[in-house]
Amino acid sequence: SKRTRCVSNELPASPSTLRIAPVEARRVRSGRAESRRVQQQQQQQQQQQAAAHRGRVEGPESFPLDFTAVEGNMNNFMVQIKNLAQSLYPCSAQKLDHDMKLQFLKNVSVTCNDGSPAGYYIKESKGSKRWLLFLEGGWYCFNRQTCDSRYETMRELMSSTKWPQTRRGTGILSPQPEENPHWWNANMVFIPYCSSDVWSGTTPKTDHSDYAFMGSLIIKEVVNELLTKGLDNAKVLLLAGSSAGGTGVLVNVDHVAEQLQSQGYRGVQVRGLADSGWFLDNKQYKFTDCLDTISCAPTEAIKRGIRYWGGLMPESCRQAHVGEEWNCFFGYKVYPTLKSPVFVVQWLFDEAQLTVDNIHLTGQPVHEGQWRYIQTLGQELRSTLHTVQAMFAPACLSHELITRTHWMDIQVKGTSLPRALHCWDRSLQDNLHVNSSHGSHSHQKAPPVRGCPLHLIDSCPWPHCNPSCPTIRDQVTGQEMNSIQFLKHMGFDVQKMAQQQGMDPRKLLGMLNNGN
Repeated sequence: SKRTRCVSNELPASPSTLRIAPVEARRVRSGRAESRRVQQQQQQQQQQQAAAHRGRVEGPESFPLDFTAVEGNMNNFMVQIKNLAQSLYPCSAQKLDHDMKLQFLKNVSVTCNDGSPAGYYIKESKGSKRWLLFLEGGWYCFNRQTCDSRYETMRELMSSTKWPQTRRGTGILSPQPEENPHWWNANMVFIPYCSSDVWSGTTPKTDHSDYAFMGSLIIKEVVNELLTKGLDNAKVLLLAGSSAGGTGVLVNVDHVAEQLQSQGYRGVQVRGLADSGWFLDNKQYKFTDCLDTISCAPTEAIKRGIRYWGGLMPESCRQAHVGEEWNCFFGYKVYPTLKSPVFVVQWLFDEAQLTVDNIHLTGQPVHEGQWRYIQTLGQELRSTLHTVQAMFAPACLSHELITRTHWMDIQVKGTSLPRALHCWDRSLQDNLHVNSSHGSHSHQKAPPVRGCPLHLIDSCPWPHCNPSCPTIRDQVTGQEMNSIQFLKHMGFDVQKMAQQQGMDPRKLLGMLNNGN
């Protein structure tokens, strides 16, 4: 069998030295002719190298990389880079391990709900100074009864006893540049949700309490451990999360920034990415008693939960809502008090929000009252996002996005989420340069980069009026539905709606198809 020969994994010093190693000359009878040919090739190579060096400034060689030419086609560019790397280093490529590996916390006093050890999954990227910490979502429980029920049905969200040894990252956690064009090479950390407290709790398990609620302390301990693994030299720490993890980002991002600053790591820029965690404390479509997590009104559930968990809020938000700290779980109330930059990803028609508002889109056509409620919800959510500086809000009916494999396919006004996040990265970097040149206490803003939008929100008013929304399937037949079929399925009357809007039905259908 043929053996694969591994080539050296040392990079060449400069592009001019990147040469394919000459294949050993075959032995031919005409030895002199062959040596003459080799001599000629060597002379040509020397002439080419001399020409390449002419006019070059003396000093250490470097790669002056300018990515502006490839930004529009970054995905294809990254695929080519990866293919080149793998062809140059086939043995290294075969050994690449893309999985994140489980580590339990060394501080065993910080636990999951049932007292089992908390932990995290990590895939280090040696040489990268960017760290992505992801907080998993999964609702919450707010009293003994709801937590007992959760322990029976969703034990993996309250205990680490059956966690797998490895996890494969997807979406923004993917190590594949085709799926994750701007963050694929970061150090990836996935923190499983096992505290049921929207990442806010500080209460240990005792003889008098059946469950621990230590979400806030889990994040703190993970950060402490990562400081021994390279986070101490990081440039950027992006605290990301989806659903309850997205709300957890809003509640914890300033805590993480203060933790690093207090320990002397002032060079680490802490940022937040909150996905599907921007909930409204609105009035439910149908009021129900607060008996379980799903049907309990968000405000009432959080009021009970914050007491039960010993929830810790950001200090500035706590001071703004003394005695009513539960307000800090709602994005539009906590966001204005935050010091750290946060990017908000939020579906305008979030399925979890509709569920807690007791709108259940299962099989039966939606009544006109429900339809009006859904439209109003989109309007209310849109109005709370006006003050958010960096955001991505498609008019879709869905929940969670940043770890979906299709996260690159969704667009708002022609811009994808990875592109918008890249623009945000650039704007924060530009602001750092502007402020450092104007003194450390300056808060001037760099001008926005042309063609690089940060504030992306759909203006069309219906669920799935954006044609790039994720596919919806009929829950009975399993058939995929386009936006018009979906709206009809929900009881949407195109003729009636057109009359109410004072427009031709065909024009309305055209608007729906185009997402205007």
